[in-house]
Amino acid sequence: MPMHYCNSMPIPPVVPLLLVLAVWSIMASAIAAPSPSSSETDAAALLAFKAQLADPLGVLRDNWTTATSFCHWVGVSCSRRRPRVTAHALQDVPLQGSIAPSLGNLSFLSFLNLSSTELTGSIPADLGRLPRLRMLALGNNTLSGTIPSALGNLTRLEHINLFHNQLTEQIPRELRNLRNLRYMSLMTNYLTGLVPHDLFSNTSLLEILDLGNNSLSGTIPHAIGQLPMLQDLTLQVNQFSGPVPPAIFNMTSMQYIYLSSNYNLSGTIPSGNNSFNLPMLQVLAMDENSFTGQIPLGLSGCQYLQALSLMDNQFEGLVPAWLALLPDLAIINLGYNNLVGTIPPTLGNLTNLESLQLSMAKLNGLIPPELGQLRKITELYLDNNQFTGTIPSFFGNLSELQILVLEDNFLHGLVPTVLGSTGTIKVLYLSTNRLHGELNFLSTLSNCKELRSLNIRSNYFTGGLPNCVGNLSIHLEAFSVTANMLTGEVPKALSNLSSLYWMQFTGNQFSGTIPEPILMMDKLQILDLSSNVMVGPIPKNIGMLRNIEKLLLSHNYISGAIPNGIGNLTTLEIFDLSHNNLSGMPENLFHLDRMITLDLSQNSLGGALPDHIGQLKQINSIDLSANQLLGRFPGSIGQLLTVTYLNLSHNSLNDSLLDVFLNLTGLESLDLSYNNLSGTIPQYLANFTFLTSLNLSFNKLHGPVPEGGIFTNISGQCLEGNLALCGGISRLGLAPCQSIHRSNHRYILKFLMPAGIVTVLGAVATCLYMIMRHKAKRQEERLASPGIVGVLNHRLVSYHEIVRATGNFSESNLIGAGGFGKVYKGQLINGAMVAIKVLNMQLEQAVRSFDAECRVLRMVRHRNLISILTTCSNCDFRALVLQYMPSGSLEALLHSENREQLGYLERLEIMLDVSMALEYLHYDHCEVVLHCDLKPSNVLFDDDMVAHVADFGIAKLLLGDDFSTISASMPGTIGYIAPGN
Repeated sequence: MPMHYCNSMPIPPVVPLLLVLAVWSIMASAIAAPSPSSSETDAAALLAFKAQLADPLGVLRDNWTTATSFCHWVGVSCSRRRPRVTAHALQDVPLQGSIAPSLGNLSFLSFLNLSSTELTGSIPADLGRLPRLRMLALGNNTLSGTIPSALGNLTRLEHINLFHNQLTEQIPRELRNLRNLRYMSLMTNYLTGLVPHDLFSNTSLLEILDLGNNSLSGTIPHAIGQLPMLQDLTLQVNQFSGPVPPAIFNMTSMQYIYLSSNYNLSGTIPSGNNSFNLPMLQVLAMDENSFTGQIPLGLSGCQYLQALSLMDNQFEGLVPAWLALLPDLAIINLGYNNLVGTIPPTLGNLTNLESLQLSMAKLNGLIPPELGQLRKITELYLDNNQFTGTIPSFFGNLSELQILVLEDNFLHGLVPTVLGSTGTIKVLYLSTNRLHGELNFLSTLSNCKELRSLNIRSNYFTGGLPNCVGNLSIHLEAFSVTANMLTGEVPKALSNLSSLYWMQFTGNQFSGTIPEPILMMDKLQILDLSSNVMVGPIPKNIGMLRNIEKLLLSHNYISGAIPNGIGNLTTLEIFDLSHNNLSGMPENLFHLDRMITLDLSQNSLGGALPDHIGQLKQINSIDLSANQLLGRFPGSIGQLLTVTYLNLSHNSLNDSLLDVFLNLTGLESLDLSYNNLSGTIPQYLANFTFLTSLNLSFNKLHGPVPEGGIFTNISGQCLEGNLALCGGISRLGLAPCQSIHRSNHRYILKFLMPAGIVTVLGAVATCLYMIMRHKAKRQEERLASPGIVGVLNHRLVSYHEIVRATGNFSESNLIGAGGFGKVYKGQLINGAMVAIKVLNMQLEQAVRSFDAECRVLRMVRHRNLISILTTCSNCDFRALVLQYMPSGSLEALLHSENREQLGYLERLEIMLDVSMALEYLHYDHCEVVLHCDLKPSNVLFDDDMVAHVADFGIAKLLLGDDFSTISASMPGTIGYIAPGN
């Protein structure tokens, strides 16, 4: 939540546009007779300007006529001494057109304001021929192209405003000649490149400099810190990097500093009295960068400071108690840093404070009762910390409080029933704490007529959802009670909340049927009633949810057929009815062409697959497993060109594969196990580049197993139960396929029998060894399919679930650390034990490492390679959820103090496991994968001491015949680095 104040916070006034007009108005002099050519030149220039404009309101058409002197035209002012144009101002008039180069002929022009006039095209270089020009205002248009370097000729220019256009490329160095410049705004364009280091060397009068919201890069020019008159510096939302010039923090006229969202500005902020002196400072915004060190003590001398926003950096230390000495502070944003300790009680003295943001700052302790003195507070963010104790009742007395966010802490006890008694709360987040009791406080919240969002998920609330929930604000848009222990029926009164678009009630013990009135809430986009104990049929009026996008009713006891009304849900994208007792599905379900995910698994659906299944044009995932489907595959199934996950297992389908899936080349996972499929396995499956999971077990397939592709490393479990299969890789242990032509080889066998006996004995010994290996690895293969991988397959894991699984990234759950992040063990909500690799987002290499590891592991499947179960990724956080290896690493096994001695066979077993993994990566994978960092700490063991190669963060992919590479960084670890090209 970066603070960009240019529209919301006070900004020093620009040079008044009337200043120049006032000067003109007091010019007392008789009008001299001009030469005809001078007047005609100005008139011609204005008429040429008019000719290039659409002028939809006819402002110029009806006024700019030859019947009237151009000095009397609207928006035109002339000198008192002669009829020469000195001002041209048509701001806020929709002119619609381009700027005529002829304006460069108005040689007496000193004031040009065409802001907000819907101009397009480029800025004519001819404007650089206006020697008397003092103000150039072309902002808030759609001008494109570059800033003409000829504007550097305007040596009298005091005010240049080009903001909110589409100007590109670099700021021309020639603008350094504007020695009289006081105001420069180039904000919100597409300017790129470095700011010339000497651009401001001659602009000592500059007061306001606004270059924000572009793509400027490099370091901030040091000359900016030498501008003695500078009051407002705006460089936010660019790509500046490196330290801020120290002189900027020692400018006695500075009032506003906006450096937010550059991301790579770094270093510490000067703190001493001699190095930090900003006595007039009112706003300091440096969010979303990489600043370090402590919050500078020098800020304690900024008695006029109104807004301090340092959010999302790497500041450390305590929340400064001296902030209470700044009486005008209205905004404090210090969240998403490495702060420690408690909230200083003295912050309660800031009676003008309106917004306090301390999210994810590693703070702890109780919420101090002194915060109850903040009578003007409207926004309070204390989420993602380690606060303990109960929710203070004083929140109910803060008459201006609108946003209260306390989620992801360790708060316990009851929610005060006075919360919301002032009626001002709009957003209330109490999720992921340890709160308990019944929901009596909802009655008081009904006083909050502007309540928009209410989230109390992941607590220990009990009892039913009271009927008073229907008295909550009609403006309520989002309501979540997920993952509590609520019981009883879902109240029909919820249908009173006519603005609700997100209703999430999953993971409780709600019973009864789905209330019909809820299905009449036509603004609902997300309805989640999954993982409850609801019964009965789906109401027939479900087709009234005309804006629904996600409908999740899985893991209940819902019965009957899916109503025909489901075909009216034309906006539906995710539909999950799995793990119920449903017995029928309408054909129009498969006409919903915006559907992305369809899961009807674990029901009692019968009959044949619908003929219209191919009309799901955007489908990505289909799961119809564990039903009673029978018959043949419909021909349209080959039209599902976007599908990547298809599971039809545990049914009674009795077709052959042939060319059924020939066109589904994007498939990543295909499960047809436990059916009655016959015929041979088609060779085209071996050509599916993205296919990483294939299960054809327990069918009636026969003939040779194809080679290559997915079959290079397929597990025997994925083919077992097909007794007539033959061939394939030797590891499958299938009989070789017999040739059609046979001949009598008795004569040859007579001579080869002795050698054959020896060979057979050797083969028997080898088989015995392979059987022993197979037994040792059956548990690991069972884990890979369909155990823990199946549990998490296509399951989204939220950031909050990761926080809970790792105990808020507790050190007690830390199992490893590296250059790019840390690895924690954790237990997800479904009970799965996983390893969670959290990347350090402050390192650019870590982001590339994340991308590389995803790129490698998303397409590999081998029992000796670690598996990515899922990921959690957003702009500020990235984590990989991996298989948990409880037996540690080879490094620990070799070097720990209490290590057990490895025998020869055990060492050989480990060597074989690692070798098989590397053989697969180098020769059998669709792309050659070079690990680049193979070492004992990257070899992990499961419960059965089967070795798994891990950590592909700096792996390389060799693509195609030219062996071009993609890598995360210069690979290798000292002592293990391999020679490169």
